[in-house]
Amino acid sequence: MHSDRKTALITGSGQNIGRGIASQLAQAGFNIIVNGSSNRDAAEAVAAEMRNHGVEALVAMGNVGIKAEAEAVAKAGIDHFGRIDVLVNNAAIRPHGPFLDVSEDDWQKVMDVDLNAAIWLSRMILPGMVANGWGRIISFSGMNAQRGYPGASAVSVAKHAVWGLTKAFAVEFGANGITANIIAPGTFPANDVDIAKDAKFSALLKANPSGRLGHAEDIGGMVAYLCSDNGGFVNGQMLQINGGVVMQF
Repeated sequence: MHSDRKTALITGSGQNIGRGIASQLAQAGFNIIVNGSSNRDAAEAVAAEMRNHGVEALVAMGNVGIKAEAEAVAKAGIDHFGRIDVLVNNAAIRPHGPFLDVSEDDWQKVMDVDLNAAIWLSRMILPGMVANGWGRIISFSGMNAQRGYPGASAVSVAKHAVWGLTKAFAVEFGANGITANIIAPGTFPANDVDIAKDAKFSALLKANPSGRLGHAEDIGGMVAYLCSDNGGFVNGQMLQINGGVVMQF
């Protein structure tokens, strides 16, 4: 089935922020490709929610940190909808441990999911964006990943590299009607977290100038704006969504 609607692939969209992004884009009229690595039931539930917004939704399961599976996810979306107009690189892993204790295999897994997946998927999807003269690539960093923090050196390395990739895409493909941006979220507790009973999140809430922590809709709303025609002049930017905890000059 090919569709006249634009189509968005959101990796890691079976829950939390990815689910919120899918919802906002569906409400904006985009067909949705829901991706998850293992929990098909969760992905199918999200797809059903998206269809309730009047759009088409496809579940494309696969671990995007494995090249063949990432390519299969993209191919499934292109085969079904005819094209992918929006790529949201949301899937990530964030293991914590001292740098000297991280094995080469564990380091590579972070590079594959947090960095290489964006490269593999972009190679599959960008040709269609160029041919159509329109596209959006949105990736994710993180407030802590950007400033560096103990115990997550691999994540910081991968996210800095994705920021470099984003800037390179913005320059190389901007004239083709394609924008590339990166979002650096602050603290976004999972939906099942009781903040009042969690000392860590309670402290972060108290320190936040906005008086609250992040909601998935905060990210989803920004992604929907970037994917709109009004957002087409925002290109090559890192967008901080953290309530004012970290501010750029």
